[in-house]
Amino acid sequence: MTKRSRHEREQRAAQNVRIKQITADWERAVPPERAAAFAQEVEAARARGPRPPQPDMAPGTLPNPPRPGNEPRPPKKEETRRPKY
Repeated sequence: MTKRSRHEREQRAAQNVRIKQITADWERAVPPERAAAFAQEVEAARARGPRPPQPDMAPGTLPNPPRPGNEPRPPKKEETRRPKY
């Protein structure tokens, strides 16, 4: 856990108070019917829940394809090597 100085804690507390004031002013400035519509949209989004996880990719595939010209080299074939004596 990070320790914060008293000055930093006081600054954060002041910022939180200011944010609450700005939020309250914004909510008062929004017409009630728009605020109600927004609240319904938020409820619907929360009821949907989180998005399903992305499908599993094939083993060894990266999520992003390599840049052109930077493709991985093919593995060397054993038959092309000279035998060791």
